[in-house]
Amino acid sequence: MNFWKEHVGLRVVLIAVFFAAGMAMVFGGWKMTGKLAGLGIMLLGVVLLLAALMIYNKRYQD
Repeated sequence: MNFWKEHVGLRVVLIAVFFAAGMAMVFGGWKMTGKLAGLGIMLLGVVLLLAALMIYNKRYQD
């Protein structure tokens, strides 16, 4: 899949957005100690961080 190799600017923007949103959600959920909603927010933040990592690694796959 050459889409991620050809569109460097889009890849950088998506990684930055997913990383920033993921970190904000992890820290925001972390502050909600003792609430189940905080755990859900943190898990969604981890999913966004993994999505950013997936986009980063797509460039290096065959």
